[in-house]
Amino acid sequence: MTDQPGVDLEKRQSADVRPAVLDGELIDEQAIPRPRPHLIGRAIRARAEVVTVLGASTTAATTGRAGRRVLAVGWTTGQGVRSTARRAWRGMTHGVEREQVRLAELAGDREAVGKAAADLRDAKTERMKRLLELPRAVLGLAVLAAAVLGLLLVLLFAGAVVAQVTPGGTDWAGWWAGVGSVLAVVSTVLHVLVVVLGPVLAVPVLVYAAWREGQRAAEPPMWLLAPEDRPRDELITPSKVIVALRDLGIAPLRAALKEAGDAGAALLSPIAVAGCGVEVDVLLPSGVSTDQIQARRRRLAENLDRHEHELHITVSAARTVRLWIADSGALDEPIGPSPLVTDKAQRSHYRSGRAPWGLSLRGDPVAISLYQRHLLITGLSNQGKTAALRALALWLAFDVRVQFWIADLKGFGDWSMFSPLAEVLIEGPTDDHVIAATEMLERAVYEMDRRLQQGGQHDPLIVIVDEAQVAYLCPEIDDEKRPYGGAKNTSRFFMAARKIQNQGRAVDVLLHQGTQDPTNQNLPKLIREGAHIRASLVVGTEEQARMAVGDKAVDGGAAPHLLRQGLDKGALVVAGDGVDLPAGQVSTTIRTHFIDTEPAAQVARRAVERRRKRARGPAVTSGEPDHMAAIEAALRGETRVRTTVVLARLMEADAAAYEGWDLPRLTEVLTLAGAPPLKSSGVMYVVSERVLTARGEAS
Repeated sequence: MTDQPGVDLEKRQSADVRPAVLDGELIDEQAIPRPRPHLIGRAIRARAEVVTVLGASTTAATTGRAGRRVLAVGWTTGQGVRSTARRAWRGMTHGVEREQVRLAELAGDREAVGKAAADLRDAKTERMKRLLELPRAVLGLAVLAAAVLGLLLVLLFAGAVVAQVTPGGTDWAGWWAGVGSVLAVVSTVLHVLVVVLGPVLAVPVLVYAAWREGQRAAEPPMWLLAPEDRPRDELITPSKVIVALRDLGIAPLRAALKEAGDAGAALLSPIAVAGCGVEVDVLLPSGVSTDQIQARRRRLAENLDRHEHELHITVSAARTVRLWIADSGALDEPIGPSPLVTDKAQRSHYRSGRAPWGLSLRGDPVAISLYQRHLLITGLSNQGKTAALRALALWLAFDVRVQFWIADLKGFGDWSMFSPLAEVLIEGPTDDHVIAATEMLERAVYEMDRRLQQGGQHDPLIVIVDEAQVAYLCPEIDDEKRPYGGAKNTSRFFMAARKIQNQGRAVDVLLHQGTQDPTNQNLPKLIREGAHIRASLVVGTEEQARMAVGDKAVDGGAAPHLLRQGLDKGALVVAGDGVDLPAGQVSTTIRTHFIDTEPAAQVARRAVERRRKRARGPAVTSGEPDHMAAIEAALRGETRVRTTVVLARLMEADAAAYEGWDLPRLTEVLTLAGAPPLKSSGVMYVVSERVLTARGEAS
């Protein structure tokens, strides 16, 4: 080993200290600062004291918990003994019947007094009969015992006779000695069982019976139960809501509720059952904002004995929050299959129909209108975004007029079932697939411009881009140095999407997008704000929630960032047009039906078959269709139906014949036939009686 500068190896060896090496070089251990011995000893003692304190506290907690359990068992057993003695005494003295007589007398109900007195007399008569039959029962038992004893003596005598006549048998003395030995053993065993083991076995049995009776008769006091054993009150009452609000840690709210006392319940609306939970409005006192309540959602939920996801807070009016509190565990139950899977006769209508999408938190079915509405669905990966977007497209597929242009920029076969339905289907995550998707959007812009110039009505064109963030982040540049991705006005994908969002709805060219993890980079602001319907699965932060559904929705209570990743798959917070929102709210939460890939393929095959039948067309008939017959069928046996509903049903039943109809056209046909619509409370109705009369006169 070569000596290093500044290192005295002889001194090290004389001190019996091994040289230390750091990064291949010797270092001077004398220069290394070492902790002083008294500090080490102090640290060790402090650590020992901490361990001792923690151990003592743990032991004390365990001992206290065990002591409470022993006391609770003793209290329950004592209550069982008390209940048993009480029941026995009441049985001997007819206490139940006498109590009924007393209550009836206090109520002044003579009829009830007579009935209770009759029951008391019957009970006494029955007991007298049992007492009179008791000697007869005892005599019967004595006769039975005598018969058994006599039979035993006969058997013994027969055995003795057999023993005498058998060659080599024992004499009478030996026989009776053997019988006496057997009887002595039986007597000893019975004595041990009755005298020794009897009390030992009887005491635990009696104690257990008393404990079981005590559990039935009464609950132990709360101070005897460990915190984890104390029952929780799942019922939501006004007092529970007031206490939960009081303990939120908001000083003005606590002071106002404390000053109001029992009158604090006046701040609450009636607690109403709402689906799988309850709903209540809370009018906040002056000085308390709705933001403060929303910011303490978890604490408020725990104060109400609920998990955070089981409480939803929305702003229903000025200084008023609406609390929807789910029943414990209700939101973890599955919601069942989609009607698209279960209803084999599924039909849809782009203009007047609504797509079944799932259930609200209250358990009510939720349907969404897609007529002339751009759609955006966003959220974290693997939370059900594609399934939610695909379910709407599957419903639209049953309207034979709807055309699909689809770009799946994930490319795992999630949209392959649309191959026979879509005129364009792009599947893949590469830059080449992004270029193809961009050109698809640009062709949609060209088709939109053609329709705008042509005018009139056109078949709906639904342009779907799943995993759109891949396109917005694409770095490819075309021959003219224009990027395909990005959020600038030079981006081809971005500009095509903006043009469709600006003017496409007027001619039924619509853009539906699904994207992950919204940020300004992978989901530009103008694209977010151009969607009529904005839906979000779980996202990571409140900032992302605002990007997904908008500031107004989040300020009003929308909270996709508070959904549980993995546990709330398919749960969407929806804001915008097309969904029926509760009064005063700007968003709603939907638990969407999950349609897996194979069931989705089966639904798509049914849609393909429907389109094929539609392409073959109905049988050729001469002349105009019988409009009045079609209107009668659209009434579906109802007394009167709104004209708007009748028109929608006509279009759904025969889109080719009634696609161009409007309300004036329907009114004209009915009036000419002698069945004009009836106006009631400002609403026009088609009256079944008038239609039937008109058809009868025409025939």
